[in-house]
Amino acid sequence: MAQENEIKYFVRVGTTDLDGTKSVKVALTGIKGVGRHTATVISRMAKVDEYASLGRLDEESVNRIRTAVEQYSGKIPAWMANRPKDVYTGETKHLLGGDVALAKDEDINLMRKIRCYRGIRHETGQKVRGQRTKSTGRTGTTVGVKRKTAGGA
Repeated sequence: MAQENEIKYFVRVGTTDLDGTKSVKVALTGIKGVGRHTATVISRMAKVDEYASLGRLDEESVNRIRTAVEQYSGKIPAWMANRPKDVYTGETKHLLGGDVALAKDEDINLMRKIRCYRGIRHETGQKVRGQRTKSTGRTGTTVGVKRKTAGGA
C-alpha cells in the first residue's frame, strides 16, 4: 500500500502517461478516445473511486484500471462506442490512443480517394462542414480594401 505522502506523478495506462496528481476521472481523459463519461464508466468497471488521486492508488487498483481500459470496447453498448460501425469491417469499436488519429486519417484518405465533396474540401484545405467562407477562414496573404492616400491619388 502507498503511504499518504507517497505519490506517483506519472502512471502508465496503455500507451499513455497519465498525471498522478489528478483524480482518476480527470486523469483518464488524458487518453485519446476517453472523455469524461467514458472515464467514469472505466473507473466504475475497475471498482475504483473516481475522485481519488490516481498517483495515490495502490498497484492492484491501477492494474484493475489498466484491464478495464483494455476490455472497455467489448463491455459497452453500441451507442457508447466512438466508432459504432467501422467502415471497413462493419463492427462496433471504441478506439483509444493512437488508433483514433490513424482511423481519422484513414477516413479522410478514403473520402479523398472516392472524390466525395468532403474529400475535395479536405484536399483543398477549405471548410468542410458548411461554414461560410466569404469573410472567414482565409489563409495566406491578407486581401482587403486599400485606403486612398491623403493626396487624392
